[in-house]
Amino acid sequence: MSEFEKNPLEDLDHWEDDLLKRYPEPEVKAKEDYRNYVDSDRQNTVREFYRLNHKYQTYDFVKEKESEFLKFDKKKMSIWEAVDFLNTLVDDSDPDTDLDQFQHLLQTSEAIRADGHPDWFVLTGFLHDLGKVLCLFGEPQWAVVGDTFPVGCQFSDKIVYPEFFADNPDHTDERYNTKYGVYEPNCGLDNVKMSWGHDEYIYQIMKDHLPEEGLYMLRYHSFYPQHREHAYDHLMSQHDHELFKWVDKFNPYDLYSKVPTPPDAKALKPYYEDLAAKYLPDVLAF
Repeated sequence: MSEFEKNPLEDLDHWEDDLLKRYPEPEVKAKEDYRNYVDSDRQNTVREFYRLNHKYQTYDFVKEKESEFLKFDKKKMSIWEAVDFLNTLVDDSDPDTDLDQFQHLLQTSEAIRADGHPDWFVLTGFLHDLGKVLCLFGEPQWAVVGDTFPVGCQFSDKIVYPEFFADNPDHTDERYNTKYGVYEPNCGLDNVKMSWGHDEYIYQIMKDHLPEEGLYMLRYHSFYPQHREHAYDHLMSQHDHELFKWVDKFNPYDLYSKVPTPPDAKALKPYYEDLAAKYLPDVLAF
């Protein structure tokens, strides 16, 4: 696989910019007010990104990645070492932002804090993209970011660029290409394998440390076919529906908190050090 096939996007934020275009929020600034991108150029790379994502995200691929990464044997880091590690993903050639990943995470969490939400909600906002360290462990972009979706059952036509699933082997596999596939009606999302990426990875790292509401935000914040299109109600339990109210609360902070003015990271860090110490161990296994 060529480098372009692994990483068609010039920057991981291009996927999130595409989300702003696809899911504009009423009374919120338009996409072009956040970032100065030329849509036609970026759109081609986003399409290629999803072509690869939809081709390779199979049920067996997800099981393989779970086996590889959920051993948590890649690196041991404090939360601050992980943020510094993530900062190496900053694209110095990007003309539209000079924010490092720490500042980017702060924009989400500070917007949550400003609205008076519980401190675990604030911490969840700060942590939600930390799973993107997968890129630094050699994972291709299409196995790190992108809209997530269940594997092991029929791919919904509500998923972005559904036509690209024609190249996915599961599309013609009778075990996986029916409405329920390997699952039972309303079996609950905890029993459903999702396409592999930073959502599932950071959820698995944090699952013993945050309230369940925050864990749902981490695990499903990129599951746009459900929380925007309701495409998988048939797999969700009543408990899932209740917890998705928190995912819906989180989503606007994720998408619409990006502004050019950087937060004062130096002044804010002591607050986040205390907050992280309240909920997280000194060292985490990645």
